[in-house]
Amino acid sequence: QVQLVESGGGLVQAGGSLRLSCAASGRTFNNYGMGWFRQAPGKEREFVARISWSGGSTYYADSVKGRFTISRDNGKNTVYLQMNSLKPEDTAVYYCAADRRIFYSGSNYGRPDEYNYWGQGTQVTVSS
Repeated sequence: QVQLVESGGGLVQAGGSLRLSCAASGRTFNNYGMGWFRQAPGKEREFVARISWSGGSTYYADSVKGRFTISRDNGKNTVYLQMNSLKPEDTAVYYCAADRRIFYSGSNYGRPDEYNYWGQGTQVTVSS
C-alpha cells in the first residue's frame, strides 16, 4: 500500500513563500509521476503541478506558473512544491498524488482520476 504524507503548510502573508513536502513509501517511487492538487472550500479539486517519473519534465497550472516550482528527490522518495509570491487565492488544502501509470510521459496529467494514491492534505492559508 502506498502512503503519501504531506507537510509544510501553514499561514503566510501575501507575497510570502512556503515549501510543501510529500514523503512517499510503499512502491518504487521513481517509476511514477507525481502531482500536486489543491481544493478550496466550496470548489472542486484542481491541478497545480506535475513532475514526470524521471524528474525531467514539469507542468503547471496557468494560475501558478512562474510562482510555484515542483521538484523531486528520488533518493529520498520525496516530492516538493516551492510556492513563492503567494496570493490569497492560493488558500486551499494542498494534496500530493501519485500517478496510477508507471513510466507515463504523456500529456494527460491534470485530472484527479489519473492518480490513484493521495496524501491527507496540508492547509495553506494566505492572508492579505
